[in-house]
Amino acid sequence: MSDPVEMNISSDMDVVRARQEGRSKALLIGFSVSEATLIATAISELARNIVSYAGEGVVALQAVQTGSRSGLVIVAADKGPGIANVSLALRDGYSSSGGLGLGLPGVRRLMDEFDLVSAPGRGTTVTVKKWRPRM
Repeated sequence: MSDPVEMNISSDMDVVRARQEGRSKALLIGFSVSEATLIATAISELARNIVSYAGEGVVALQAVQTGSRSGLVIVAADKGPGIANVSLALRDGYSSSGGLGLGLPGVRRLMDEFDLVSAPGRGTTVTVKKWRPRM
């Protein structure tokens, strides 16, 4: 599969760049336009969280192949304050910033696999995968 892409995230412009790069990579590996848009939305949410809560971090994109399945892995990582209560942060409607609380729960719904590791004072890493539909 293609080489991984890693982008530093520290500004709104970086969020836009990560979203565009993710959409392009998704299309390149065979996702439909609508699937690529969903992937770009998830990347945008993850990158926006980095800017909003940690100030800076990294988003990495990697095409993957497992047997007959192909897809895209997205890892968003930061060394920010971490999430004190992960289960609360993953609850629909919860927001620590006064927003709508759609971020992490929305990302979890958009993607096929979702893993979040966070520790207060140590940062947060979210790893998600989207698999191409089988033909």
